[in-house]
Amino acid sequence: MPLEIVTIPCLSDNYAFLAHDHASGQTALVDAPEAGPILAELTARGWRLSHVLLTHHHWDHVDGLPGILEQHPAQVIGAAADAHRLPPLDKQVADGDRFEIGGEPVEVLDVSGHTVGHVAYYMPKSAVVFTADSLMALGCGRLFEGDAAQMWTSLSKLAGLPDETSVCSGHEYTQSNARFAVTVDPDNTALQQRVHEIDQARAEGRATVPSNLGVEKATNPFLRATDPKVQAQLGMVGADPVAVFAEIRGRKDRF
Repeated sequence: MPLEIVTIPCLSDNYAFLAHDHASGQTALVDAPEAGPILAELTARGWRLSHVLLTHHHWDHVDGLPGILEQHPAQVIGAAADAHRLPPLDKQVADGDRFEIGGEPVEVLDVSGHTVGHVAYYMPKSAVVFTADSLMALGCGRLFEGDAAQMWTSLSKLAGLPDETSVCSGHEYTQSNARFAVTVDPDNTALQQRVHEIDQARAEGRATVPSNLGVEKATNPFLRATDPKVQAQLGMVGADPVAVFAEIRGRKDRF
């Protein structure tokens, strides 16, 4: 039976996620932007944390952890490459490592680019990947530490997952990402339809995360650096995908 995934809004635009196995009662938290909303959700559902999965060291993904651990002394898991900047870890992991939560395999993916040492967690049985600030809904994270080649490699790795995968990313940036996406890919009818759906969802106060990976592949410009139509729009037909991605990322930074 797939894990039950719960999306928790935190801070002004962050998301944390709970992944709960009903058979074993185990519950994993992915990232900890702030304690209050997460603790409230756990209390409302009567769940106890067994694991905390950290994606990277930025404050808006870890600052709530001490308050959460006071009430839920769970096993904290994070990247070995980022351990010197993360809260104390009980388990250090790296690309290709696997562990289990409630009998569900969890695969660790190095998705460096936004930061060096950023990881994602993929749960194939539940068809969900927790990407935080690597692949985002209609976007990707800024390159604070890594370079374009690293991020393109990371995004390509994530794009290789099955289309039905749910992408649990770390922020509600989708509407602003959508406004930029149409400047890069203006003739994409799937993107135009998605922009309409996003605007409607936000007008109704609904989250746009998680998103669907197949939809991301069809509409997210940061995954489409090999698409001839996107390349033509940028005046870069036949260019190296890394260079095309770098141009898209640079335009977004200036948008």
